Amino acid sequence: MSATTQPSSEGTHAKQERLQDYLSNKVSEEGIVYFKSKFIADEVGLSPKEIGALMVKLSESAREISVEKWSYTSATTWRIEPN
Repeated sequence: MSATTQPSSEGTHAKQERLQDYLSNKVSEEGIVYFKSKFIADEVGLSPKEIGALMVKLSESAREISVEKWSYTSATTWRIEPN
């Protein structure tokens, strides 16, 4: 795939589901969770940039969790809590 080729919608959807599952599990174990994309990238198997883009989508579509852009200090901190 070239650098200018956009990923398929199935690929993006699968990544979004993987991230949402990861976050749902974290929230069910720990309650409210705060994180920066770069610190969970390896665990989720996505780049920090991909996570940031998907977090915006999850903030609009996720039903089990509430996603909030919490602060910005050298990178966005996200706040996730159960719905």
